[in-house]
Amino acid sequence: MTDTAVPLLWSGDLPSTLEFYRALGYTVVHEQTRPYVYAAIEKHGCALHFAPAPPGVELPVEHAGALVMVDDVAARHTEYTTALRAHYGKIPSKGRPRITRFRPGQSRFSLVDPVGNTVLVIQRDEPMELEYGGSRELEGLARVLDNARVLRDFKNDDRAATRALEAGLRRFGAAATALERARAYAALAELAVVAADTDRLAHWKSELDSVELTTEERTALAAEVRTTTD
Repeated sequence: MTDTAVPLLWSGDLPSTLEFYRALGYTVVHEQTRPYVYAAIEKHGCALHFAPAPPGVELPVEHAGALVMVDDVAARHTEYTTALRAHYGKIPSKGRPRITRFRPGQSRFSLVDPVGNTVLVIQRDEPMELEYGGSRELEGLARVLDNARVLRDFKNDDRAATRALEAGLRRFGAAATALERARAYAALAELAVVAADTDRLAHWKSELDSVELTTEERTALAAEVRTTTD
């Protein structure tokens, strides 16, 4: 005997919610408005259902709704961003709906639908343990970078990641390698893009451009810089 658990998400605007998931390639397998609103979607054998919030319950603007485990999270992010760009004319990265960005080596990303349901898409073999504060195997700015990665990618806390990087640069920047400083500047530039802070973006891009890197180091940094540009 096999049990199946299906996440039940809330939908205050079912048409726009289903439009979003259809754009991602989900199939609507059930949709009704009477005697009550209810819908079900499916993709790759994974189902999500939608119903109204319980009476008297005031939901937060955004709320975790489901975990979706996949075999290739990088490929899935590429699939979804391509689909959303085609549907909306751009990749929605702010407000609702949106998809969070993705870097090489990342093991999860988030989808936020039009009514605030957050679906975490996670690599099936993602490591079970995370070291908040940065890996103990690292030191100085390298450890700060690792901590910022965890704050940004696993806790979705861009503000804390920004604070950690800025404090880390003040404390460890002078002793850090050029590549470590460049990675910190690139990360802060990306966070400024997400925050729509053009002044900070210009500042951190200027700092990044001022770092002298070897050809090999620039190649190593290229993917992180490309994320900021995208």
